Amino acid sequence: MVSKCDQLLIVVSILEGRHFPKRPKHMLVVEAKFDGEQLATDPVDHTDQPEFATELAWEIDRKALHQHRLQRTPIKLQCFALDPLSSAKETIGYIVLDLRTAQETKQAPKWYQLLSNKYTKFKSEIQISIALETDTKAPADSFKAKGAPPRDGKVPASLSGLDPKDIVAVLNEEEGYHQIGPAEYCTDSFIMSVTIAFATQLEQLIPCTMKLPERQPEFFFYYTLLGNDVTNEPFNDLINPNFEPERASVRIRSSVEILRIYLALQSKLQIHLCCGDQSLGSTEIPLSGLLKKGSAEINHRPVTVEGAFTLDPPNRAKQKLAPIPVELAPTVGVSVALQREGIDAQSLIDLKTQNEYEPEHSKKRVLTPIKEKTPTVPKSPSVSPAPPHNPSPPTKDDATESEVESLQYDKDTKPNPKAMNSVPALAQPVTTSNVSEATSGQKIAVPAASHHFCFSIDLRSVHDLEVSFPVNCILRYSYPFFGSAAPIMTNPPVEVRKNMEVFLPQSYCAFDFATMPHQLQDTFLRIPLLVELWHKDKMSKDLLLGIARIQLSNILSSEKTRFLGANGEQCWRQTYSDSVPVIAAQGSNNRIVDLSYTVTLEDYGLVKMREIFVSESSQGLSALPQKPSSLPPALCTSEIQTEPRETLEYKAALELEMWKEMQEGIFENQLKQKELAHMQALAEEWKKRDRERESLVKKKVAEYTILEGKLQKTLIDLEKREQQLASADSELQREKKELQSERERNLQELQDSIRRAKEDCVHQVELERLKIKQLEEDKHRLQQKLNEAENKYKNLEKEFQHFKDQQSNKPEIRLQSEINLLTLEKREQESQMARLKKQQEELEQMRLRYLAAEEKDTVKTEQQELLDIRNELNRLRQQDQKQYQDSREIASGKMDSPHGKGLEEGLDVYLTRLIEERDTLMRTGVYNHEDRIISELDRQIREVLAKNNASNE
Repeated sequence: MVSKCDQLLIVVSILEGRHFPKRPKHMLVVEAKFDGEQLATDPVDHTDQPEFATELAWEIDRKALHQHRLQRTPIKLQCFALDPLSSAKETIGYIVLDLRTAQETKQAPKWYQLLSNKYTKFKSEIQISIALETDTKAPADSFKAKGAPPRDGKVPASLSGLDPKDIVAVLNEEEGYHQIGPAEYCTDSFIMSVTIAFATQLEQLIPCTMKLPERQPEFFFYYTLLGNDVTNEPFNDLINPNFEPERASVRIRSSVEILRIYLALQSKLQIHLCCGDQSLGSTEIPLSGLLKKGSAEINHRPVTVEGAFTLDPPNRAKQKLAPIPVELAPTVGVSVALQREGIDAQSLIDLKTQNEYEPEHSKKRVLTPIKEKTPTVPKSPSVSPAPPHNPSPPTKDDATESEVESLQYDKDTKPNPKAMNSVPALAQPVTTSNVSEATSGQKIAVPAASHHFCFSIDLRSVHDLEVSFPVNCILRYSYPFFGSAAPIMTNPPVEVRKNMEVFLPQSYCAFDFATMPHQLQDTFLRIPLLVELWHKDKMSKDLLLGIARIQLSNILSSEKTRFLGANGEQCWRQTYSDSVPVIAAQGSNNRIVDLSYTVTLEDYGLVKMREIFVSESSQGLSALPQKPSSLPPALCTSEIQTEPRETLEYKAALELEMWKEMQEGIFENQLKQKELAHMQALAEEWKKRDRERESLVKKKVAEYTILEGKLQKTLIDLEKREQQLASADSELQREKKELQSERERNLQELQDSIRRAKEDCVHQVELERLKIKQLEEDKHRLQQKLNEAENKYKNLEKEFQHFKDQQSNKPEIRLQSEINLLTLEKREQESQMARLKKQQEELEQMRLRYLAAEEKDTVKTEQQELLDIRNELNRLRQQDQKQYQDSREIASGKMDSPHGKGLEEGLDVYLTRLIEERDTLMRTGVYNHEDRIISELDRQIREVLAKNNASNE
């Protein structure tokens, strides 16, 4: 058989999606992870139907693929929304693919719905297909990792031309052996065998969360030997695994040196414990120690690697499982032997298991002697196989149900108990004595006052269910007073729902027993019959829902009816029917359902006084129908005796009756022995189940302790996180309040600033209105002054004309001076009139400009103008001082000096400048005639005019 080492590709095709929301600013990416290796698709637009059109592939060989399939390694696909600006990934959902669905034949793609979908309003799906392809595209000259050299050293010099990678196992089907290495080196024959002998503590490999198959699960060990898949016979019990030891052997054609190199390359044998196609645990057996360098042990005896190896659950590191104590660690006993063909020897494995194990050779052809557990309960050859086992609610009931079955079998095989007047175990025992020399043993006596009773109970139906879920119910009860402590159960389970009445199958049972009437009455008054209601679930353990209490003393007060027994004796019958509630077993005493029942008590009268001998001899059940060999031959005579008791017929009948009674005693003794054997079997089974429960409890306690530690740690982390969240929440609330107060404060300041701005604007508008009004008044006043000046000019013109006429006779120089003065005044008047008109226009323009100008520009302009005026005033003040000195000199009579004409001309220039300065200030619109500086300029102008007139006179 050629080793399956073909390279494969696991190809996952991600085609397209549907039912996605549109997010234009995001991209979609699908990342796939398998066996620790992660691949991703290219980002695509986040539309309602994204197109991925991408294939993701992982390289794997067939052996690793088989391993992953056993471990059910998943392929997990996660879908992300990618923000290209911030490179932030947002999880949308995930999909889990089952590797076992991948086939080498092409399959149609399927739609898979995203799990834990963030878009709860959308049922987003992705179309995916998974397949296996043969990896044939790898180039021959591509880089490959070199095989590791043999661990025990280099290739020997005699095999220097041999590449270790060429040492593989090849099956020769014609000869029936595996050839390892080139044919020219394969000169020796070997036998390699692997024996799985025993296993312990396998239940530790079953996690609490794992669900086994509904029916009895089958477990087996699996390993690969030279490319051959090997499994042992399945077994059902993990706690006490009982399986036949099996040895798998292969014939090998090779040499010692080549075989040593091969075992160094294939250094470990991996053995798995499987349930179906799932690996529960595995272990590795080192093979490199079989053939040590320089050792010739294999030439004389087999070389072995054997012992109890610990089984580890798959992915222990990934699952972060706590270490298991050594005494609870699951182990498997394995022996790997290698020997030259023709050498016979037994394995030296010493399997140290429980003390109950006894050495016994396996029925199979196995070289290793194995210790197996032998049954402790003897089986009677006359007992037929037990009927199929029906699971009962609790574990302990497995034993009790088997007891019921055995008793039912015994009841079926014995004759009619009423005809034989048999007495059950409740009859009072008496002391033993020797009946004869030939027969000795126990004898059971029935008191003279004992009555033969038959009590029957029929659990008819259940109705008026109060729980919210349907109940798959069975009823169970036990009353040891009736002669057996074995529980009685209805079977099969029936489903009960609300507002319906269900009749129970196999619910009738009758008990024959002997006791005294007062003892029966006292027991019925003291001890009620407890009927348990069980819910039988296929997916979990059976659940005890409630208990109904049936007061048996009610039947004692019911009406008695007379009837005739089988032998014509008078018997009494009492019947009672009622309905009782089934009360919840846990929690509050709530009613679950009502149980309707009918009980009947029949009294067959006094039991005939007899002693029953329990013989120590055991005879088969077939002894009963045989004809007695001890009957006397006198039965054949026909003599008629006068005394009836002395006749041979009477004696034969008496001996026949005595023989019948002896056979009845023997039969009852056999029944007692069978009952004792069954009780011992039940006790052993109970002990076995008790050990199983104890082992399971220990495992559960260990797991729960680990879980409790994890929960405590998680609770501490949660408390810390809760405290952090609480502090963060309080800090958030505080910052929120601060931001709210700061917002309110800023809003108030903004409102105040707006209000102030509005008030300032209103105030500025009022000021501008007042200024406009003032300018209007100034304009009116200036208009009046202009009119007055024009009138004055006209008057002056008249006066000048008059004065000219008067002065026409004066000398020429004085006339010329007066003409010049008048001309100057005229010019001044004309310039003043022009300035007044210009001022009118400027005032109109300034009024319009001030109405349209903004407050800030107006203020800046005014400030600048004030600064200019201030500077101008300072300059004028200096000039005024200088001119004032000149005017004082003029006033002091310096006009009469030779420089009189020059001073006159200086006064004219000074007067002109004063008038221009006054006009300039008036044009700004800031000053009027009432202002101090204008008044001062007017005063100086009047003084200069007065001085000029005085100098002219």
